[in-house]
Order: sequence, then structure tokens, then C-alpha cells
Amino acid sequence: MSDLLETAKSILKSNLSIQENEQIIVVSDPDSNEVANVFYEAAASLGNETMLMKMMTRKKSGEEPPQAVADAMKAADVVLCITHHSLTHTKARKEASSAGARVATMPGITMDMLQEGAITADYSEVERLTNEYCQLLHEGESVTISKGNSSLTFSIKGRQGIPSTGVFRNKGESGNLPSGESYIAPIEDSANGTILVDGSIAGIGVVSEPVLLTVENGRLTDAAGEEGKRLLEILGDGNGRIIAEFGIGTNKKARLTGNVLEDEKVYGTVHIAFGSNKPFGGMNEAGVHIDCVITEPIVKIDGKKLHLS
Repeated sequence: MSDLLETAKSILKSNLSIQENEQIIVVSDPDSNEVANVFYEAAASLGNETMLMKMMTRKKSGEEPPQAVADAMKAADVVLCITHHSLTHTKARKEASSAGARVATMPGITMDMLQEGAITADYSEVERLTNEYCQLLHEGESVTISKGNSSLTFSIKGRQGIPSTGVFRNKGESGNLPSGESYIAPIEDSANGTILVDGSIAGIGVVSEPVLLTVENGRLTDAAGEEGKRLLEILGDGNGRIIAEFGIGTNKKARLTGNVLEDEKVYGTVHIAFGSNKPFGGMNEAGVHIDCVITEPIVKIDGKKLHLS
């Protein structure tokens, strides 16, 4: 336990730049209590006023927390969202960031992830790679992802690339921990084609066989196999099926484990998501946000192939 406490304290100091007299809130749920307690104890041992708020486990990623939790997030200097499902793309997280809080979201983080994999990365390298890819996304207009015989094309024209470096030094900065991704909200009705998801799907885990997704005018219209059927059920029949995100993994220590918090950061992978994207520059609100990870894809921005490994 002492080793885990030291790791958590190091993360608080190095990745979140915790300062004396800053107030910290740890948001958790019954499924994430063990890791949340480690960070609570670590923050308290540093002498910071620290609060632990436990809510009921959300039903899916992107679902809003209770209003009392949302209000507390806005009032804190630093927020750690250590929850089973992700609060990253929620209105509550966005409002906390707008109020100046530094917010680290850690959906599904495990005790193992505090010791191995993405958390052990050289975050100066993660920052460099993430900013490089973000610049390409910011300057680009059209993206094509190819895998096997599948190909998906969409527009990112006018949208802003978002860096998730895992390092939050300034007021309002936010992202995942562990981290390492560059992401952007595609134009919602612009995506067309098919894409083979052979990595993992949030809420489902590592896929047992590749899942072929079909997208028409930005909407997911079909997903093959049993795991594809489960994806469609999670997303529902409404705005949850609209393309929300394109992301590029930038963490060379990240592993494909079935936990999307780490999976989508794996260097050499990309991911697309469906559902809410308004919190990071899109137009869609859906109450759900589900990422789908693709390994070893061919990616082109404005016809130019990206080097992903």
C-alpha cells in the first residue's frame, strides 16, 4: 500500500502540480472505491484539504453525475474523477474546467494500472507526440482511416485538435490519467464508410473478433456480430449513434487490456467514438460516449499518411 501511496503522491505533484492550500475533491463510486481511497489518502498526506464524494455508479460513459457532485467539482481547485464510467465528456466536467478547476478523469482505473503500463510513461515524450498530432488535426480538413478492406472518411474542417497529455498545470486544464492522446470532434454528419474495430470497445472490453461498423452521413447504422449488437444497445437509437470523436494514441507504455482508459492511449492505435462531443467542440449531446479502438490502421489527413509507430 505504501508503494501505491507514493505513486499517487507523485502523480498529484508531477501530473497535477498540486500546490499548497489547494482544495481537492475525489469523485468516486462503489466500483472504484479502492483506487479512490488511495488518492484521497495521498492528497490528504500532502496536507491539502481533500474531500471524497461517492455517488451511485453511472449506467454508461458520458452520463452526468448528480447536481451536488457537479456543484462541488466547480468549487474545487483540483478534481479527480475516479469512476467506473467516464465523466470526461460531461457537462459537469466542462463546467468545472470553465470555473478553473484542473480535472483528471480516470474511468475504470485499477490498482494494477497504478503500477504498470501507461502511468509509467515518459510524460515529456507523451506531451511532445500529443502536441505534434494535435497540430496536424488542427491544420487538417479531411481524415481517412483504413483497416483491412474497410475505410471511413470524415471532415474535421474548422474543428480544434485537443491534447490530452496527462499533465495539468494551469487553471481549466483537463483530461484522462493515465493519458496520451490527441483527439478532435469530426463534423457530425460528414462520416461515411466502414471501419473494422479490432482492439476494444468501451463498456465491452477487448473484442473477441473484429467488429465491422457501418457509418452513413455521420450515423452508425450497423455493427456486426454479438459485440456489435451490444454496442448498438449501449448507444441507443438516438443521438448516441452519431460520430463524436477521432483520437490518436500517443503513450508508448500503454497496453491493450480491455480498459478503454488505457486502450485508447496505446501508441500505434486510433479510436473513434459515438455520442456526446459538445464538451470538446462538437455539436452533439447524447448522454453517452463510447470509444472504439483500432490497432495498426492506415490514417491519412488531407491525403497525407500519418506515421503512427
